[in-house]
Formats: sequence, structure tokens, C-alpha cells
Amino acid sequence: MALLLFATGAGAFAPALTRSSVSRSTVLAAEDASAEESTFVGAEAVSALTSDVKTHFTLEEVHKILPHRYPFALVDKVIEYEAGKRAVGVKQITFNEPQFGGHFPERPIMPGVMQVEALAQLAGIVCLQMEGAAPGSVFFFAAVDGVKWKRPVVPGDTMVMEVEVLKWTAKFGIAKASGKAYVDGKLCVDIKEMTFALAK
Repeated sequence: MALLLFATGAGAFAPALTRSSVSRSTVLAAEDASAEESTFVGAEAVSALTSDVKTHFTLEEVHKILPHRYPFALVDKVIEYEAGKRAVGVKQITFNEPQFGGHFPERPIMPGVMQVEALAQLAGIVCLQMEGAAPGSVFFFAAVDGVKWKRPVVPGDTMVMEVEVLKWTAKFGIAKASGKAYVDGKLCVDIKEMTFALAK
């Protein structure tokens, strides 16, 4: 069996390889490349993964309900909504957001308090459409309890949030809600209870 010798720059010889070992490694590399190609599905197929997700409130409609504006408007759209009960909303995380300039310059991470604020705004969308509250009114944070962060949220992530109103006292303008948010189906923040007071 013939031997193939590979010379180094110094003129020495590396260990010899047989033709069969070279062809085997070439075949393995080709198989790996083929496997990689077979998993490529393309933009249309990836985009179709969310084709069944319907928008209940667009960004423009969210802005008619909430008073928040750039750079502190943290709900891009609402995709599920049960009046007076609960909602699912989406926040797209982009590197263009101002907090990433300093949090942190070499490793951008969405601040945990902003994740909580995004969930609070989603709860506000539900609460501001309940009896005794008018769209455009302002809810103030009164308390937050039982917050747990499970994983970082970074630019490029899509944070899917869910809130549930636990209690609404129209007479005093007090609301309590719980909330959770997910990225790629994995829990990133969990809030046992948020309390809000409607500004009078």
C-alpha cells in the first residue's frame, strides 16, 4: 500500500497516512457537510413557525391603552387576551435599546428590573380596560413580591410574557397580578405578585 508523506515547512516529515485513511476522513467530512445542509430549513420555514400566532393588540393599539413611550415602552404587541383576567404579550429585545450601552458594554443583558417593568406594563393593558380605569390612566407600582430570575435575556431574544390579574378593587384602584416570561420556551423571570395603584 502506497504511503503519502506530508512535508512540513522545516523539511521534516509528518507521520505517514494511507490512502484509505485519507479517503475515509474525506468521506466523513462530506457526510458532516451533507448533514449540516439537510438541517438548513430557510427563512420561510422558520417564519412559518409562528404563522398561527395572531395579534390581538398591535403596537399602535397598545399605545392607545398605555401611556408609556420610548425608551420605556416595553410591550410590542399582545397575542392573547382575556378581558379582566390575563394576557400574553411580546417584547423583542434589540441591541439598539439604550440600556445596553452600559448594561454591560462587553456583555449586553436586559436588566432584571426592566423585565419586571415589561410584565407590569402588560398587566397594565389588562387593568386599564377594567371597570373603574380609563385607557391612558397611570398605574403606579406599589409592591412586587417573589421575583425570581432564571436566565439572562439578551439582544436577539423574543421575550414572551404572561400576566394574570389576581385581584382588582375598583373602589380603591388597586390591582394585584402575577407574571412570567419565557425565551425560547424557557422561563426567564417569574413574579409571584405585583401590586399597582391607579393614580387618582
